[in-house]
Amino acid sequence: MGFAVQAVVDRSGARLAMAGGLMALLGALTALGDTMLHRTAVTNWITAAARVQQLLARKTAELGSALTRRVAAGEVVAVSTGDVEKIGWFVEALSRFASAAVTTLAVCVALVIYQPALGLVIAIGVPVLTLAVLPLLPPATKRADEQREKAGRATELASDTVAGLRVLRGIGGEELFLTRYRRASQEVRKAAVRSARMWALIAAVQVALPGLLLIAVVWYGVGLAQDGRIGVGELVTVYGVVTFLLFPLRQFEEIAMAYSFSRPSAQRAARVLALRRTDPSTDGEARGMVLTGDLYDPESGLLAPAGLLTTVVCGDPDVAGRLADRLGGHAAEGPEGVPSALLGGVALDEVPLDEARAAVLVQDKDPVLTSGTLAELLDVPSSGAVDADAALGAAQCKDVLAALAQASVDDSGDPMRTRITERGRSLSGGQRQRLALARSLVTDPEVLVLDEPTSAVDSHTEARIAEGVRSLREGRTTVVFSSSPLLLDRADRVVFVRDGRAAAVGTHRELLRDDSAYRAVVTREPDEELGTELAELKKTEHIEESA
Repeated sequence: MGFAVQAVVDRSGARLAMAGGLMALLGALTALGDTMLHRTAVTNWITAAARVQQLLARKTAELGSALTRRVAAGEVVAVSTGDVEKIGWFVEALSRFASAAVTTLAVCVALVIYQPALGLVIAIGVPVLTLAVLPLLPPATKRADEQREKAGRATELASDTVAGLRVLRGIGGEELFLTRYRRASQEVRKAAVRSARMWALIAAVQVALPGLLLIAVVWYGVGLAQDGRIGVGELVTVYGVVTFLLFPLRQFEEIAMAYSFSRPSAQRAARVLALRRTDPSTDGEARGMVLTGDLYDPESGLLAPAGLLTTVVCGDPDVAGRLADRLGGHAAEGPEGVPSALLGGVALDEVPLDEARAAVLVQDKDPVLTSGTLAELLDVPSSGAVDADAALGAAQCKDVLAALAQASVDDSGDPMRTRITERGRSLSGGQRQRLALARSLVTDPEVLVLDEPTSAVDSHTEARIAEGVRSLREGRTTVVFSSSPLLLDRADRVVFVRDGRAAAVGTHRELLRDDSAYRAVVTREPDEELGTELAELKKTEHIEESA
C-alpha cells in the first residue's frame, strides 16, 4: 500500500501497476494462509482434546470402580467433557500465540531497519502494550476460578436431583431441591457476570492502548513527513504495519484468557491421570506367570481356597463392593504398603493389568450390557471351555431367550441374533442380571468374583442359578458376595465379614447355628424368631444324623 501511494505521488504508472500486482498476489496468499491457519488451529484443538480423553478412558479402565472412590464421579465427568475442551483451546491458542510473538518481533526489527525513527517508537510501545494487562490477570483468573467452582457445585446438585427425582417426588422434596438448584444457578450467573466484567475490561484495554499507539505513530510520522525526513509512502507503510500488528497483539490477550481458564482444567486432568493402580513389577518376574492357587485378601483376612465355591456375607454393601474390588487386583485403601489380594501368593496389583484381569474376573453389583446382538454380547475373551449354551443354561436364561426370540426383527426367531438395546433397557432387571452372569460364565476365568448376582431374581430362579453356577464352575475358584440363604446353603465355604474383617468361617448351617451376628444379617428376623428357627434347624440336623 505504501509503495502504491508513493507511486501515485511520483506519478509512476509502472510502479503503481507493480504495487497492484503485489496486492493481488499477497491477497491470495493471505486467503490461503488464513484457510490453512483455521484448519491447523481446529486440528490442534480437537487432537489435544481427543488424546486427553483417550488417556482418561484408559485410566478409567485401569482403575475400574475404584476410580470413583478416589475421585468424585462428577469431577471425572467434568474433566472428560468441559476440561478437555479448555485444554484443547490452550494448545490451539499456544500455537497462534507463538506465531504472533515471532511475527511481532520480526516486524518490529524490520521497522527499526526500514524507518529507525518510527520503528523505535513502535519497538518500545509494543512490549508496553503486551505487559499492560498483566496486573489485571490475577483478579480475572480469581473470578474465573470462583465461577468454575460455583458451576461445579451447581452441576453436582443438578445431577443428584435428576438421579433421585423419583425418590424426591415420592417424599415431596422435589420443590426443595429445585429451590436449592435455582439458588445455586443464580450464584453461578452472578459469578459469571463478575468474571465477564473483568475480561471485558482487559479486552477494552487491549483495544484502547493499541489505538493510542496508532495515534501517536501517525502524529509523530506526520511531523516527520512535514519536515521531509520521510516520504508519504513510508508513512503509509508504517501506518499499515502498525495496523497489521493489532492482529497478533490480540493473541496475547487470548493466550492469557486461555491459560487462566485451562490451568485449573489441566490440574484436574493431571490429578486424575496421576492416579495409579500400582507400580507394576519392573523386574519382569511377574509377567508371564500362571496365576493360580488360593485367593487371599490381607486387608480383611478373607481366604477363598482354590477350586471351591466360597460365599461371602457382609452386613454393609459398601464393604462388600470394596472387598470385591480388592479381590480383582485394586490396591487396598488402608495403610501404605498393604497389597491387594494375593492369588497363589502373588499380589494381583503387582502384575500387568491384562494378566490380572485374565486370572480374576469381577462382576459388579450393577453390570452393564452393551448394545448389540446377544451373540455379540457373549463374544468375549474366554478360555473356550464354556460355550454360550452352557453359560446361558447355568444362568437360567431360558425365558430371556424366549423373549428375545419373540422380539426378533427377522423371521429366523434366533435369540442370538436379536439386538439388545443400550444398557439392556429393553429387558427387566432380572433378565439383565442373568445375561451378565452368563457373559461372566462364558469367560471362564481362573477366579470368578460375583457381587450380588441374583439380587433381582425370584427365589425359585435363584435356587436353580445357584445349582447351575456350582455345577458349571466345579473345580474352579468362585467367590459370591450374597446374603441369600439359597446361595449360602450351596456354598462349600461361607465367610462372614464383620467390620471389614473375616469374623467367622464355616458352612451356612454351622454359622447359622453358632453365630448370632451372622444369623441377624442372613435372616433379618427379630431375636424370638431366630430362636424358633434355630430350634427347628437343630431338630432337622438331629433327624439327619439319626437317619
